[in-house]
Amino acid sequence: MGVDAVLYRQVRAGPARRRPSYVSTEVVADPNDVLLNLLKRVRGGGRTPLLDRVDPLGELVVDAEGVPQLLEELRCLAEVARAPVEVDQVRQLVLLARRCLNSRDAEIRFEGD
Repeated sequence: MGVDAVLYRQVRAGPARRRPSYVSTEVVADPNDVLLNLLKRVRGGGRTPLLDRVDPLGELVVDAEGVPQLLEELRCLAEVARAPVEVDQVRQLVLLARRCLNSRDAEIRFEGD
């Protein structure tokens, strides 16, 4: 269960490819629904419009341009994180987002089950 955050990097399209493809390079897994529980605490409060769109059964793509907003919203998650496992989950997500921010050919996908 849970929603995993996966960093994808773009693989350059070759001459036969029209569209680039992506490969996953890093995962912040959520097997115990830590992220989902944090999202429930902030959902609908108006401070996390991007994270409010995370779907536990679907996928939300955040490209490098959307990462500054994601980092702002992760601060809201950090405010409600209580247990050490929650604090660690938010810390890992921030690190993943910063890696994405430093690479214009990357994106983060929040992947539900």
